[in-house]
Amino acid sequence: MTEILINAGDLSARLAAALKNENVSDEAVAATTRALMHASRLGVDSHGARLIAHYCNVLRGGRVNPQPAISTQRTGPASAIVDGDDGLGHLTAYRATALAVEIARESGIGAVGAVRSSHFGAAGAYALDIAEAGMIGFATTNTDSVVTLFDGARSFHGTNPLAFAAPVAGGKPWLLDMATSSIPLNRVLLYRSLQKELPEGVAADENGAPTRNADEAEMLLPLGGAGYGFKGAALAGVATLLSAVLMGTTLDADFIPMVSKDDVSTPRNMGHFFIAIDPARFAGADIFAAGMRAYLDQLRSVPAVEGGKVMAPGDREWAVEEQRMRDGIPIDPDTAAFLGISV
Repeated sequence: MTEILINAGDLSARLAAALKNENVSDEAVAATTRALMHASRLGVDSHGARLIAHYCNVLRGGRVNPQPAISTQRTGPASAIVDGDDGLGHLTAYRATALAVEIARESGIGAVGAVRSSHFGAAGAYALDIAEAGMIGFATTNTDSVVTLFDGARSFHGTNPLAFAAPVAGGKPWLLDMATSSIPLNRVLLYRSLQKELPEGVAADENGAPTRNADEAEMLLPLGGAGYGFKGAALAGVATLLSAVLMGTTLDADFIPMVSKDDVSTPRNMGHFFIAIDPARFAGADIFAAGMRAYLDQLRSVPAVEGGKVMAPGDREWAVEEQRMRDGIPIDPDTAAFLGISV
């Protein structure tokens, strides 16, 4: 299959145009495009440009509000809630991170939950937004049940990502963005589009039997691999506790499926959760910066096994971004067709 590459600026413009065509507010267009480009630049293709067709579909169907009146409520010295008015989750999330940083500058820590939101793409985009403000960032969300439990015979949790980021003086932020499933559901959808075989031990068919056929995959397996999936299942519960139970929003098992042929009109009332921590209020900004540098220098100096390479969280993503900004961003055939890109 011929690889389809597109310049980052052109891709960004096409994504924005597709959203504007659905009467999306300028602020939501900017936020959604920013989040999708974050994922596409850093190699998180499952949560990048390929989601644009889905977002346009649910905007057209009425599930997502193209012109939301987002509101915020301070609930304490270090806490707040953002109500997304059923708009695109990317705008709700960026509003929440900005508020978390603002609160953290006042109180040392800012914890902000979101309600009445929708799918927000890659959680790492929001942890990174906090890190770029000079703080340690955390972002999470729960979503619809597609991941079985350890020894479970049906799906229970969503892929429920946990994302953390921290500033690094003179360098790119330390960045961890991980699903608590073996792989993200959108990776399965991407593999279906590309007609690629799944890795071993990441998905199961409708009977719970492991499968590498993306078309047969009905559920994902939890992070941890054979014998240790209880770790991923428990971490998925952390996302549910913070994003749904704490916020009074939809539990994983109660979601309308993200990709549904039957209902693209009913809002899903997704919850998210974000934390910003200001290093200046703890050991101090300078001490934190020196500590991060020492930590990363020590980490990267660890000898690698033959043929391996020791990397800190984010190292691979920043290398991918550099290469893609130089050579172009790959997109799948379905997304290219949707965006009117000739192949």
